[in-house]
Amino acid sequence: MNPLADGRLWRVVRLDALLGILITGLVYAIVLAPQVHLTGAALAATIGFHYVSPWATVPAWLLFGPRPRVTWGTVFAAFAWPLLWLLYIFVQGAFTHWYPYPFLDAGKLGLGDAVRNALLVVVLAAAFAALMKLLDRKLPVTPPLPA
Repeated sequence: MNPLADGRLWRVVRLDALLGILITGLVYAIVLAPQVHLTGAALAATIGFHYVSPWATVPAWLLFGPRPRVTWGTVFAAFAWPLLWLLYIFVQGAFTHWYPYPFLDAGKLGLGDAVRNALLVVVLAAAFAALMKLLDRKLPVTPPLPA
């Protein structure tokens, strides 16, 4: 709501939001969409959630920022909760046999394959985080700082 709001927590939250929506769009389009055949309201909702939102958020960040906000500390901190979430998913899945996505289903795939899939997503996110860190310093400052 306030692009001038700053601080370590805000920087991590913003980067997590940007990475989260980008990874959502990519994982859905590449991995999950071929497995579902939606119609009606479900199709309309998924277009908004999995296509429009990710592909509107990234250009919005490129155009409007705020920048500069991403440091290496921000990048590392941004991976704290996603890694903890993955740990939780695998631990609870061992007891409940429920996993939120088929590519994480250790019961069907085996733990090794499920962890490999999770790590591929983490590595993809890390590559995008590094790219965003680089772009954060190379693109114009937004919003312009007061003179």
